[in-house]
Amino acid sequence: MNWGEIVFWVLSAGAIVSALLMVTRKSAVSSALSLVMTFCFLAGLYLTLQAQFLAIVQVAVYAGAIMVLVLFVIMLLNLKEERLTLGTDRKALIGTLGVIAIFAQIAAIIFANSNGLPPAISAKAAELGTVESVGMSLYSSFAFPFEMASVILIVSAVGAIVLAKKKLR
Repeated sequence: MNWGEIVFWVLSAGAIVSALLMVTRKSAVSSALSLVMTFCFLAGLYLTLQAQFLAIVQVAVYAGAIMVLVLFVIMLLNLKEERLTLGTDRKALIGTLGVIAIFAQIAAIIFANSNGLPPAISAKAAELGTVESVGMSLYSSFAFPFEMASVILIVSAVGAIVLAKKKLR
């Protein structure tokens, strides 16, 4: 087992543990912080797959901007610790069966692969994940769709402001 595989497995285990902590914590703030850790582990996994742009976007957008927004909402709502209720026995049984089915599928995918790791990345695929190649694609081949997405985002932001301002009156 080489260093790349060890890093991959450590980051994978960290992502799974932090994701489990996220769904099992009673405090909303603890769950949000566990989600930030999950995002960071995923960014590390993207780096092991040589997708630097996705790793940067993962940290900047999800771990940074969106989680700050989620934490502000949690603080504004002043959420207390929630009591964990599973509901009826029937719902718990269905949920347990669903979790077992998902883990069985994950195990089947892992064991179907000969060594349990994703296949090696080709050199061309590694070049596609860099910030430079994504930027070149956005500003050359996909310049028009990129500009149209920008216009749509601006229109939606202006529309949201107008709708929010109308409710204040």
